[in-house]
Amino acid sequence: MNILKDKLEKIAARFEEIQKLVSDPEVIRDNNRYKSLTQEYAGLQDIVEEYKKLKGIESGIEETRELVGEAGDHDMKELVQEELKSLEKRRDESVQRLKFLMIPKDPLDLKNIIMEIRAGTGGEEAALFVADLFRMYSHYAESKKWKIEIMSSNDTGIGGFKEIIFSVTGKSVYENLRYESGTHRVQRVPVTESGGRIHTSAVTVAVLPEAEETEIDISPEDLRVDVYRSSGPGGQSVNTTDSAVRITHIPTGMVVTCQDEKSQHKNKAKALRVLRARLYEMEEKKKQQERSQARRNQIGSGDRSERIRTYNFPQNRVTDHRINLTLYRLEEILQGDLDEIVEALKINAREEYLKFELS
Repeated sequence: MNILKDKLEKIAARFEEIQKLVSDPEVIRDNNRYKSLTQEYAGLQDIVEEYKKLKGIESGIEETRELVGEAGDHDMKELVQEELKSLEKRRDESVQRLKFLMIPKDPLDLKNIIMEIRAGTGGEEAALFVADLFRMYSHYAESKKWKIEIMSSNDTGIGGFKEIIFSVTGKSVYENLRYESGTHRVQRVPVTESGGRIHTSAVTVAVLPEAEETEIDISPEDLRVDVYRSSGPGGQSVNTTDSAVRITHIPTGMVVTCQDEKSQHKNKAKALRVLRARLYEMEEKKKQQERSQARRNQIGSGDRSERIRTYNFPQNRVTDHRINLTLYRLEEILQGDLDEIVEALKINAREEYLKFELS
């Protein structure tokens, strides 16, 4: 609590300093500095207002504690003790609000994303579950009024996908979907299984914040671009022109292919968006590793090999292993009702951040 108070006192002092600075004629004339200070002021205002409320509540607690000692009448003493409990509850709630308000916003949270879903172990059953997850995220995106655009897909011809890559654009997309990266496991009886045995299959999901062209500079000399004729399930040709594109980023060895569009130009543009997002993620991971060497993010690294969630059809159960959350409404979740899981993951991430920052 003392560490929190020290931080809050520094924030309050800085807030007062900014209040004086923004009324200084010299600062007002400097547009860039004035804009920066007003933005900082807006970011601190809610924290300072809540801190003032907390100090008022704490003053009330001190006064009420004195009254408890002075109250001679039993009934009066009970009333004062009830008031004290109420104030202490309000104080704890205010402290919790302050902790969350003090968590800095991640600039990545506002970004659009590119999502990649790939079949892992389980053959055709895994490919079918890729399609299930794609539908789940599509329904969730629709509920948030986000837009989905398929960048690349490799379907199996019977309703599944070996791989599907798509973009999601809208408000706070990365903030809500960032914790979906990892291995998603499904347990169910496949349609093709005559014996009724439950099979376990796995699918990997990657969530990449989409980079602007100005954020990742890709030199044309670093790219090898191959064009070829696109093909469908089983290898049959689905296009009579060389419209499919394969881009290799020579320095990293990353390879991106796109064949969904009939236009070679459009396929190349989409492949470059995916490549840019992968390179951006790679750079962000380097930065995160440098920033967090002193601690391990308890919610999970976002590593695609990490098992994060199990979907158990016989028990109508979805379990997120990182936060030990189990929900018995699998069908609704696969229809895109992800809010409870997403909010629980976000809250847990904030709590883990605070454990480190205020320890």
